[in-house]
Amino acid sequence: ATLLLTIIFDVNLSLIFGITLSLVIAVTAGSDINVLVMTLIGSIAGAYSVTKVNQRSDLTRAGLLVSAANAVGIIGLTLISNGLALTETSVQRTLVDLAMGVASGIISSIIAIGLLPFLESSFGITTSVRLLELANPNQKPLKRLLLEAPGTYNHSLMVGNLAEAAAEAVGADPVLCRVGSYYHDLGKLTRPYFFIENQFQGYNPHDKIPPSLSSMILTAHVRSGVELARQYKLPPVIIDIIEQHHGTTLIGFFYHRAMAEKGNKDQLLEDRFRYEGPKPQFKEAGIIMLADSVEAAVRSLSQPNQFRIEGMVDKIVREKLADGQLDQCDLTLKDLNKISQAFVKVFTGIYHKRIAYPTEKDLVKVSS
Repeated sequence: ATLLLTIIFDVNLSLIFGITLSLVIAVTAGSDINVLVMTLIGSIAGAYSVTKVNQRSDLTRAGLLVSAANAVGIIGLTLISNGLALTETSVQRTLVDLAMGVASGIISSIIAIGLLPFLESSFGITTSVRLLELANPNQKPLKRLLLEAPGTYNHSLMVGNLAEAAAEAVGADPVLCRVGSYYHDLGKLTRPYFFIENQFQGYNPHDKIPPSLSSMILTAHVRSGVELARQYKLPPVIIDIIEQHHGTTLIGFFYHRAMAEKGNKDQLLEDRFRYEGPKPQFKEAGIIMLADSVEAAVRSLSQPNQFRIEGMVDKIVREKLADGQLDQCDLTLKDLNKISQAFVKVFTGIYHKRIAYPTEKDLVKVSS
């Protein structure tokens, strides 16, 4: 039980449950101190053995660790109780206890491996194990992004770096932020060349179509992403991130082009150039919205330096806040400040000024 509780919730809840269960079992067994010690050892070992599980096969290793802990506990209790004066009966009993202790660890891991997918699918639970599996670049959706929309793929990796750093700064889930970022633009697989990061030939199809159609194509990538995510059976929380990562943001470039053609500011026109939403409903979705917008904006800077990066990050965050896009995701102003600082730190590490290394011609001049 502690194996699954640690994976699904956290180690603290798992320990509380394990200690409580150990006390109940010990009382049921006639207040046997040996039973209490052994159940505590198994519970604590189970809770801590899965704190860094990266894939389901790691549960087998966790089961072996629990078995080893049980074995050490049984041998220790036997030596404390009998010292070195072991009788044939005590040896046989110890061997039986060892077999049961080792078997219980292995059986626990087998049960956990079998139950985890059932719990994830039946109750819509997204565990860290599932998220880490989805982060594997060999996942079919990510391989498709790499081959069919390489610009979007690289953009998503960068958004993942930004979102993870921001999540760590405000106490959100960094793994969910990274993995959600990898899949947030999955819908661009439908029409990859309509998005600027995938336009490598200098040809932009939006130049030949009206802005209203461009807006429809851009907003459609959210719906397409949700459909693809369901086809690939991605967890509900990832689908929510895909659906919410643009909120009801205005597609400013094509809106202003349409305004120039219309010659007036029509509220109905503005509504047609907004994403359908919903706005981000939880912290991680809000962080990914900001990371997505900031990454694209900073990438457009001709000569990025720390001053320009800070200015652009601050501008994007203020615009999202003023537009009401962050009203429903529980991010405070203090959080937004920490998020901005985290973004700037990541960008500064990427765009830091490099030393211009001398060429061979320069070296010849110096030596002469």
